[in-house]
Amino acid sequence: MGKTKKDDKKSDVGKRIAENRKARHNFFIEEEIEAGIMLTGTEVKSLRAGEANITDAYAEVKDSEVFLINSYIKEYEMGNRHNHVARRPRKLLLHKKQINKLKAAIQRKGNTLVPLSIFFNHKNKVKVNLGLAKGKKLHDKRATEKARDWNREKGRVLKGNLQD
Repeated sequence: MGKTKKDDKKSDVGKRIAENRKARHNFFIEEEIEAGIMLTGTEVKSLRAGEANITDAYAEVKDSEVFLINSYIKEYEMGNRHNHVARRPRKLLLHKKQINKLKAAIQRKGNTLVPLSIFFNHKNKVKVNLGLAKGKKLHDKRATEKARDWNREKGRVLKGNLQD
């Protein structure tokens, strides 16, 4: 028996579509929030193919709504005239209390909202993992890199001792 369309969609569940690897290097992530995202049909089809990039993206609160700015979802090849714009602001779906909390944190503490990843959840819906982040200075980045290198070296030494 061959794969059905339903089996193919089930394989997308839990699949990470795009990840912002620079975010954890450039920012201290204080809190993570999972948000829904409003998409058109061609955007979802393009995401199923894994055609997205959120490296330069950020989220912004406007009039008690949150938008994902500068995220890239490639135009769907079979979309013809009903295709979407690749870099358009996309509305994020959050509860009003969450939006108010984020708005206050951004204004008060000088934080920013950074998308960490886009993925399909267990119900096969596209979700965005947002991070409430504070920017790192150059010396913070060096300290993080130094700690990561030390942990890697420590692991090598311990692994070498266990094999002897």
